[in-house]
Amino acid sequence: MKTINPADVKPNEFYRYMISTIGPRPIAFASTVDSRGNVNLSPFSFFNMFSYNPPTLVFAPTINRHGHKKHTLLNLEEVGEVVINVVNYPMVEQASLASAEFERGINEFEKAGFTAIPSERVRPPRVAESPASYECVVKQIINTNDQSDNAPGTGYLVICEVVLAHFQDSIFNDTGGIDQARVDLVGRLGGDWYSRANADALFAVSRPQMGMGIDQIPSAIRNSAILSGNDLGKLGSFISPPTKEEIDAFRISGVLNDLFDEAQNGCQYLPDLLHLRAKQLLAENKVNEAWLTLLAGGVGN
Repeated sequence: MKTINPADVKPNEFYRYMISTIGPRPIAFASTVDSRGNVNLSPFSFFNMFSYNPPTLVFAPTINRHGHKKHTLLNLEEVGEVVINVVNYPMVEQASLASAEFERGINEFEKAGFTAIPSERVRPPRVAESPASYECVVKQIINTNDQSDNAPGTGYLVICEVVLAHFQDSIFNDTGGIDQARVDLVGRLGGDWYSRANADALFAVSRPQMGMGIDQIPSAIRNSAILSGNDLGKLGSFISPPTKEEIDAFRISGVLNDLFDEAQNGCQYLPDLLHLRAKQLLAENKVNEAWLTLLAGGVGN
């Protein structure tokens, strides 16, 4: 394992390690105005939601490589309002273009080809193409630099409260909830890399219960060379294993007969066959059946 003390390397070198391993990071496409009403639009991947009561978002405009505050930060110091628009796949190339260091006062809505819509509660406009936009008022700007001067990479943490939100109709499903596949979000990674939250990249993880825990899984299952940590996590989320009566009923049902026959006639190792069957069931989120397969087949007894 490679171990690095941030104090032993240049900040921009450690930055590359961080952005390549901390992500995908959501993108805040922030629109702001200065005191004269000039509009700025810029994306920031040091961004996330902080709380929901009150609804609070945070993002961090860093000092640029020339040692100057970014235009977004300068605008927020003059007008403490911002619209945070989220970025999805159909607009990611345009959003990237808006990140170029245009002169202050240049309208990135125009440069990147976005449509500006007047906001209702704040002065900066919002991006019509964004699937979701949050009108916010800035509550606090925190300088995270412990030095008197602004070194490149220094972050200013912007804490802002959502006062109004807008969502495109197209991202909702038939039951009124937001369909994650329809939002088609992108996330920032290291270098030129992004990720796309769509299609096969999406998967669900059930909310955890106060389950038995992996430490209570029989060692023959816990130390399996076939079951992964994710598989064990699903097994450990169960409150308790199936009862003896359930195991016996499953065994005599004949569900596992094909595996028993293969082990007897095909010279296969029965525990491996059972672990493989359980792994398949876990991939289908059939956790109870996976438990029954393992225990009714004698694994862990």
